[in-house]
Amino acid sequence: MNFRHLILFIVATIVLTACNFTMAADVTPPPDYVQPTPAPTLGALFPAQVPSTNNGALIFAEKCAPCHGATGLGDGEQGIQLNVTVPAFGLPDIARPASPAQWYTVVTNGNMERFMPPFASLNDQERWDVVAYAMTLHMTEEEIAKGQELFEANCANCSTEFFTDQAKMSELSEVELARIVREGNDQVPAFGAALSDDEMWAVAAYLRTLSFDTAPVVSAPASTATPEPVTITETLAPTEVGTPSAEGTPLGTEQVPATSEATAVVQAGFGSVSGSIDNQTGKDLPSDLKVTLRAYEHGADRSAGPQEVFSQEAIVENDSFVFQNVEMPVNRIFIAELTIDGMNRQSGFAVVKEGDSALTLPPITLYNTTTDITKLVIDEVQIFFEYGTDSVQVYNVYSFRNPGAEMIIVTMNENGEIPFIKAPGGTSGLSFEMMQGSESIRTQSGLAIPPGEASYGLIAFTPVPKARKFDFSQEFVLAVPSITVFVPSGVTVKSEQSSDLGVQSIQDFNFQIYELNGVGGGGEIQFTVSGTPEEAGTASAPGAAISNQNLLFGIGALGIALILAGAWMYLRDRNRREDDAEEAEGPEFESSEDVMDAIIALDDLHRARKISDNAYQKRRAELKQILKGMM
Repeated sequence: MNFRHLILFIVATIVLTACNFTMAADVTPPPDYVQPTPAPTLGALFPAQVPSTNNGALIFAEKCAPCHGATGLGDGEQGIQLNVTVPAFGLPDIARPASPAQWYTVVTNGNMERFMPPFASLNDQERWDVVAYAMTLHMTEEEIAKGQELFEANCANCSTEFFTDQAKMSELSEVELARIVREGNDQVPAFGAALSDDEMWAVAAYLRTLSFDTAPVVSAPASTATPEPVTITETLAPTEVGTPSAEGTPLGTEQVPATSEATAVVQAGFGSVSGSIDNQTGKDLPSDLKVTLRAYEHGADRSAGPQEVFSQEAIVENDSFVFQNVEMPVNRIFIAELTIDGMNRQSGFAVVKEGDSALTLPPITLYNTTTDITKLVIDEVQIFFEYGTDSVQVYNVYSFRNPGAEMIIVTMNENGEIPFIKAPGGTSGLSFEMMQGSESIRTQSGLAIPPGEASYGLIAFTPVPKARKFDFSQEFVLAVPSITVFVPSGVTVKSEQSSDLGVQSIQDFNFQIYELNGVGGGGEIQFTVSGTPEEAGTASAPGAAISNQNLLFGIGALGIALILAGAWMYLRDRNRREDDAEEAEGPEFESSEDVMDAIIALDDLHRARKISDNAYQKRRAELKQILKGMM
């Protein structure tokens, strides 16, 4: 594999591990795609059925305890080997400010900055189950029983309907539940004014458990450290699921034609697949607009990726569509797509789970379009130098957004160049690749960037002649507020614009990091690169011995550099925000979640020895006091 392919594979691996991957980003998987099932998508931020804390305990023991510890205190055998703080959500101060939806998002998407991968091996309900169990780790049976007693004594005529509503409860943290106890809301009267703080938290804990189910689980995965799940006095029956689908139906079985009318009789092993159009254009859809449903399955050779097994068309009616009597074996993947204004648009994908007889696809969103690329916002650029035998490969990693309301159409010129990406000075033949997971849309003449706060990643790469010393320049069409340069240890960057951030060691690789001043649109950076890379294996800084497993199974030197870059930028920006907040008027933090982020960043700085012990202890005590004041 040549180096160009290697870097693209490495970056794709990183992004697939860290981001919310959808089939909309790449319907035809690459040849080296080996993931047996697609990475999970967020979907609705509340569970389809009541989460089981007992099932969650079993999953937690297998998937989470190795890092987070059996009781959620961040003291797992693997977790203590990381050079980042593993959140101790078994502590009330950590758990109470969080909502189930927030933790579900982290379990689904992962958190690359803290070396936590997305848990694609868990289905949607299993992720909700393990979140439910994690939410009880800071509680005790006695506290929950006391909370129930206080609730029944002080709010005897109160309905519990609000506290069993999954959509509502998934959005609420325990802090917000405690506020409802004290202040009430439009559905629950205030009843906790006379309660002490401990009593209020006990009631909040009890109310949290009303949205969980504690029915025992028949079997458990093998584990040597199964935590003891909290036993909750009052339980709820899980939502009834549909008729299980038959498995093993031969591929190629003819599908019953789609229809917009409900079908009374559904064949065993078949079901319905529906979806909708989120039309944000303000224009009526064509009356004859067709949507195509496509199904994919994995064959015996997992390395070949999912293969399309059938497709079927239907007419969109009233901005929605439904396909009836569709063959639905477990793990079959469905997406929907349509073509409008010459552009192909797709839904996110959905995967058939055991018991599914009806599947709803994420909506297909349509936007108005513009060709004004100045509406794009570049958040940062990271520049990597990789020394080869005869040349130095330069990789510019752009992170950008489309914060507007229109889809931005980016048209390449006759040389295949993107108008907002320039080649480094004195070079030609610039190549680029969108990062896998960046949900831009390929068009015949370029790219289409949907609006939203999602960040898109693009790698532009080109070689420069290898020399012990050479000048480098890079022009930017759009403004770039943050530029970071990564070179091998032993190589230096000199410029009036640069600040030396020091050497960071990971395993056998040392990286010298420089921060450059941001530039405005049309601006240029210039610096001199000199020196020779040190031999691998010379890392000696503290914390260099991190296992391959903790660095996502050793995905390569530049892959590690990209991980480092993301973590470094996060810590640097967080530190800046803290400094800015001290100078600003008004509250330093808007929410308890912001305070927790600051504590985590502070811990990371201390571990990296970038802050003294005295300053660390003083600031951490201040942050804990601020957090307590928000409770």
